[in-house]
Amino acid sequence: MKIIPTLLLLFLLSAVTIEYAAAQSLPDSTVAKINRIFRRWDKNTSPGCVVGIIRNDSLIFSKGYGMANLEYSIPNAPSTIFHMASVSKQFTAYSIVLLAKQGKLKLDDDVRKYLPWFPKLKATITIRNLLNHTSGIRDQWQLLAISGTRLDDVITQDQVIKILSKQQALNFMPGEQYSYSNSGFTMLSEIVKSVSGRSLRQFTDSAIFKPLGMNDTHFHDDYEEIVKGRSYSYDDEGNEKYKNAVLSYSVSGATSLFTDINDMAKWVENFYTPVAGDANDIKQLTQKGKLNSGKEIDYALGINNGKYKGWQQFSHSGGDAGYRTFVSVFPGAKMGFLVFCNLGNMNPNGLTEKLQDIFIKDISGQGKDVGENDEEEKLPEPLKEAEIKKYAGDYISDEGTRLQLTIKEGRIYCYTNSDTDVLVKQSKDSFTIAGSAGFAFVFSNPGVQMKAKVVMPDVIMQLNKYVPVKNPSDDLLQAYVGNYYCPELECYYGIQLKNHQLVLTNPKYNDAAITLAGTDHLFTDNWWMNHLLVKRNSTGKITGFEVNSGRIMHLAFNKRD
Repeated sequence: MKIIPTLLLLFLLSAVTIEYAAAQSLPDSTVAKINRIFRRWDKNTSPGCVVGIIRNDSLIFSKGYGMANLEYSIPNAPSTIFHMASVSKQFTAYSIVLLAKQGKLKLDDDVRKYLPWFPKLKATITIRNLLNHTSGIRDQWQLLAISGTRLDDVITQDQVIKILSKQQALNFMPGEQYSYSNSGFTMLSEIVKSVSGRSLRQFTDSAIFKPLGMNDTHFHDDYEEIVKGRSYSYDDEGNEKYKNAVLSYSVSGATSLFTDINDMAKWVENFYTPVAGDANDIKQLTQKGKLNSGKEIDYALGINNGKYKGWQQFSHSGGDAGYRTFVSVFPGAKMGFLVFCNLGNMNPNGLTEKLQDIFIKDISGQGKDVGENDEEEKLPEPLKEAEIKKYAGDYISDEGTRLQLTIKEGRIYCYTNSDTDVLVKQSKDSFTIAGSAGFAFVFSNPGVQMKAKVVMPDVIMQLNKYVPVKNPSDDLLQAYVGNYYCPELECYYGIQLKNHQLVLTNPKYNDAAITLAGTDHLFTDNWWMNHLLVKRNSTGKITGFEVNSGRIMHLAFNKRD
């Protein structure tokens, strides 16, 4: 009986040694600041995270907080293996960069050159489109969910390829917009395989991980494979109770990288002191994308290229099941920050910012200390209500974006799900948001059918005024009842009327209540299809609906009575 406590003591002493060795170059006051950021999870009854800080060629701080496995009381540590979710994408992208360097492909090649199974969609989609999320290809996770596959089911690479091979349309023409699509990176994984003759796992192991000494890193393309020292994934049920968040992926490209803090630190250093590849390869990896219009976007090749306090920052987040991850690199400062979490409600992006603020000074010249005596932003001068009352009402776009405009004391207030803004008149029927010159509202077609064009920095939305349906009669609701079939996904959903309430039904999911916004927009709480745009024939009879929700647009379901 005395053996177990002895082993436990040795383990704890070892963990303390690891932390001290990693933090010995930091003052105690700095370590105390870091610990305060993560103290909420620094206990043996909660999942938590692992943290790493890199400066130059050293991991100057690394520590685990909370537990890697609650059932066996195993703590998180710098050597704990984490599922990295979308942080994986930069490694898939770098594989493509290295293959392009070898002359085995070009970034502007048509993807069908390497993936003949992908359907012809009357538009050329390039490898670069996949890398920049400008392809218009619908997202694989949402397609799978709509088809009836739960994300905690076993999901394989072949299953994803099968569903992508049946796509009949795009969300938009390639290069016209930026829209995050995991599908593109699964396709990139398959391009690596097609070009190199090796799986993404095999290629990255030889071309990236082994040169960098990342010996505990791999693309986990077999969910049944045992990985020693891995963390488990949890969701928070409240009151310090947790449940397993199941993840059973056998996929690669968009996700599924397994690594630890010690290994990822070596990848961070590769951004400013390249060992795998060279400086030109890193430059290409981090080159910002461009839309067809010439507009530059911050998303590069599987990684964001932005600014933080005036410094160039390369970063990416990840989230699958209960895993939440963030990697941030400041090449000019030769620093990197890592936060890997195994609890679904943690925010590694925000936690990383708090870490960065301890070390990264503001060189932007735009920093401002907010004091109690700062003036509040002044409201615009009031307008004559008789002139602006025509703008008041409820508006909705075909994509399901809703806003409400109300008039109060001569001002137009714009309400959305998350914010309230005041509109400022610029010219006839044209307004902007107070304090946000990059936003514009342009109104046309006055009356019941008034339209609002909302111009934002990255997108333009067209919204139509609608009349909310209050207490709809059963006769009205009955028109929506029926079976709806999606030929692309080969699946059915039903709309039924139960106790004066429309519900969306499917064999794999619980019934979901439907609410109406006007008569042509249906909303549910299902994340995978929370907005349905009703389609009608020339007589007004309902013929089906489109799923216009999240990362899916114009996915057709035909009504079959």
